[in-house]
Amino acid sequence: MKNLCQLSQSQLLNLINKVSFAVDDIHLFLDSHPKNQEALAYFHEHSELRNAALKEYARRFGPLTIDTANDTASKSWEWIEQKWPWEGGNC
Repeated sequence: MKNLCQLSQSQLLNLINKVSFAVDDIHLFLDSHPKNQEALAYFHEHSELRNAALKEYARRFGPLTIDTANDTASKSWEWIEQKWPWEGGNC
């Protein structure tokens, strides 16, 4: 896989979707298998990749989630003013 900063916007969004699904799925598995070390390692690895991809997407195209919208330099809630994906923005 390419470095996250080398991915196009659509490639990065696709990666975020895939990794988010994997994290959600393994989270459900861990609910019933909490001592499975292989699953726990998979969860940590993919959670870190998801967080890194979300941060990279937010840096380049604007935040997708509230936890990547931490913009302490702004004096207002400016990220809400960007075009939404269904309006032709960030896709």
